[in-house]
This record gives sequence, C-alpha cells and structure tokens, in this order.
Amino acid sequence: MSDDEREERELDLTSPEVVTKYKSAAEIVNKALQLVLSECKPATKIVDLCEKGDAFIKEQTGNMYKNVKKKIERGVAFPTCISVNNTVCHVSPLASDEAVLQQGDIVKIDMGCHIDGFIAVVAHTHVLQDGPVTGRAADVIAAANTAAEVALRLVRPGKKNQEVAEAIQKVAAAYDCRIVEGVLSHQMKQFVIDGNKVVLNVSSPEMRVDDAEFEENEVYAIDIVTSTGDGKPKLLDEKQTTIYKRAVDKNYNLKMKASRFIFSEISQKFPIMPFTARDLEEKRARLGLVECVNHDLLQPYPVLHEKPGDLVAHIKFTVLLMPNGSDRITSHSLQELNPTKTVDSDPEIKAWLSLPIKTKKKGGGKKKKGKKGDKAEDSMQTEPVDEAANGASQ
Repeated sequence: MSDDEREERELDLTSPEVVTKYKSAAEIVNKALQLVLSECKPATKIVDLCEKGDAFIKEQTGNMYKNVKKKIERGVAFPTCISVNNTVCHVSPLASDEAVLQQGDIVKIDMGCHIDGFIAVVAHTHVLQDGPVTGRAADVIAAANTAAEVALRLVRPGKKNQEVAEAIQKVAAAYDCRIVEGVLSHQMKQFVIDGNKVVLNVSSPEMRVDDAEFEENEVYAIDIVTSTGDGKPKLLDEKQTTIYKRAVDKNYNLKMKASRFIFSEISQKFPIMPFTARDLEEKRARLGLVECVNHDLLQPYPVLHEKPGDLVAHIKFTVLLMPNGSDRITSHSLQELNPTKTVDSDPEIKAWLSLPIKTKKKGGGKKKKGKKGDKAEDSMQTEPVDEAANGASQ
C-alpha cells in the first residue's frame, strides 16, 4: 500500500484519531450554540451574536493542539448565522449592521467548527418567548425536528438519498408545512464541507442530483429547513450576502486593485472554509468581492427569504455512520412545543421514528496498532450527544 493510500484510509472514521477530532469539533460547536442561544434576547444586535459565536469557536479551537510539531488547522468551519422569521438562512451581518432581535422572533442559529479539517455543523431554531411555543410556529419547528429525527434513522448504510428526501417531505406535509427547496444535506470529508454525495431535500426542474447510497464510515451534515409558506425562497437583495467560499478550481486575473487585495487576503486566511466578509477590511471588501464573485472565484451563500408572514424553521446536525450505528454528534434540545398537528395517525412516519439508531454490533472502527490510535481509541466508546434530546415533538 502506498503512503497516499494509507493516508486516505486513515482519514475516515476507521481512524479513532479522526473520530476524536470530529467529536472535539462537535463539543465546541454545541457549546458555542448554547452560548449564542443564551444571549438571544430582545434588543440584542444580531451581529453581536454572530461575533460571539465565532469568537468562542476560535478561542476554544485555539487552545487545542498547540504543542504538536505539525501545524493543525482549526477554527470556524461555517460563520455563525442568525436568521429570523421568514428569512431562511445565511444572515451573518457586517459590523455596521444595526438589526436587533425582537420578542416573538423565530430565531435560527447556524454554525460550524473544524479540527484539522474534520467538520461539525449545527443549526437550531428557538422562539423568543416564555412558555410553550404554540400554533403555526410550533408546527413549523416540529416539522423540521421530526423530519430530522426521521432522516437520522434513514441516513444509514444501504439506504438511498431519494428515500430520505421523500420521507422528510411526507413529515413536513403532516404538519401542513413544506420542505424548503434548494437545501442540500451533504456528505463531509476532511476540509470538504459540501461533498458530492448529497440529499436534495426537494427536487425541482432546475435542480437534480445523482442517486447515491449511504455507506459505513461516512459523515453527513443533515440539513432540514421547513416553512409554513410555499417553500420557494427568493433572493431579494444581493447586498445582504456576506458569506462566501473560495472556489479552489477557478482562476481569473482580477482587474481591480481592491479585488486583488481582497482575494489575496481570502486566499491566505480562508483558503478552503466558508467565511464572512465581516472578517475582511470592510471598505475594500465591498469593492473587491463583486469582481471575485462575478468571475466565479468565490461561491456566495445568498440570504433567501420566504414571503412576509411565513415562518421558517431550521434544524441541522452532524452524523457519523459508525459500524455500530449512527452517532449524531451535534444537537440542542428544543423548547416545549404544542403544535396543532400530529404524526401519530401516520403509520409510515411512526414506523420510521421507531427505527433504532444504534445496531447491536459493539465497538468502533478497526483497532489501530501502535501509539497513534491508542489514546483516541477510548473516544470511540464515548457517549454521543443525547439521541433523544431533540425527540420527535408531536
């Protein structure tokens, strides 16, 4: 076996060291989510919350692997986003933005962390109110959460991506909601947040994906967005876009000095992971990013909106397809929900929800010889984030 082949084999979940890095990233992003959630109060500036989330992840990851010989990349894998009410996703404002949260807002928090390129992402929905969430707000959150619980049980070796898409659409319909178009659940690999194997939650004439089968030792970001509207969000203003990712396979000789300056800064600071323009020099960024995007050097993450009055919920988690079953490593418990709908009367959804998450097979990946994996081996047996913490609210 060549060194390259050995390296490739060791960089999936068969390596206890890799599992440890995924779980370390997950622990940090779960705590970051908890921190941001605790600060979500009326009159709080959205940009301040985003900055706190990112700062916590940078600080926590910065304390790890400080004394190793080979430098290990670590930090924010996806900038903290706070999207409210009918806004679907990707709101991570610039420092000058004055938008604040208000009582009754449906707040969607989305963020990611990585250790050595092994990525853990999470998204959670919370309503700014005391007491149980009722009415359509409860319906749309329960739809996203129950769909996520079903996806957790269907994203397993031998199952197909299309099965998952059809199931989560059926769950959303049971709550009289829709799965939002254009959202993908991606396989993730080292330094790859959007791998080629995907679940397209809703297919459309403009968007289709290849059939794929899930396999053992894969990692997925399961991304569920539900809406009380028609599930066809629109881009209203390109200027709201602040999150981008370097398109590593594209090249172009930029004409503007500001563009060249910004692109050089991006290539040095954010060569692979998505980043927010807030972390760039703002005046130059405004000028330079446009040319970079126009020539496909950067992939934008647009801010999308359903219609005013529509309610949108977002649940995202990271799952490791281990030999002994699925291990959801990112999540957060929901506030109490009293939805107007239930899935109790649907036998197919009930059957999906009753599927086990773990198999009876014990133990983790293959045991490695030598010192490299010994210490990390124990991590294979660590308890995952409470599987029932997001229990299917019905």
